[in-house]
Amino acid sequence: MRRIAIPAALAFAAALYAAPAAADVKIGFVDLQRALNEVEDGKAAKAQLKREFDQKQKTLDEKQEELKRLKADYDKQQVVMSDTAKREKQAEFDRKLADVQGTYVNLQKELSEREREMTRGIFEKMNAIIREMAESEGFTMVFEKTDSGLIYAPPQYDLTNELVRKYNARHKGGSPAASAKKPNGKKK
Repeated sequence: MRRIAIPAALAFAAALYAAPAAADVKIGFVDLQRALNEVEDGKAAKAQLKREFDQKQKTLDEKQEELKRLKADYDKQQVVMSDTAKREKQAEFDRKLADVQGTYVNLQKELSEREREMTRGIFEKMNAIIREMAESEGFTMVFEKTDSGLIYAPPQYDLTNELVRKYNARHKGGSPAASAKKPNGKKK
């Protein structure tokens, strides 16, 4: 969800230049990450992702424990093992280590994809609400507050609380996955 700040700054400068008078320009911003953490669907998505993470972490922990046991057994037995047996055990250890590392990378990818999948619909709904708010309240532009983008803006231009309130009112009790599939027929 990170964007380069330069296009936003250019859009802002162009809008100011194109506007007949600076007084006609009305600007707002939203913190989409904070909104995601505060809307009910976002909280539900976060809880679901935590459950999935915990389950995958348990699988990874089991594989790591197996790897530790294998290493401990090897360390105990290596003094009485032949060179061939040592090489075989080391090869087995290396295979299992590569398996654990591969599992870790795959789990990270899966969780990242799940997070994108679960939040995509929420962000789409938020964008629709932001658009409605901007149009109904006469905003010329609404920017996203990001760590690398908007550095400062007076708090009175922050639309995040209103976005959260409208989102929760419009999308009561829907899970992120279920509500992403439901058509939104409501209009405020």
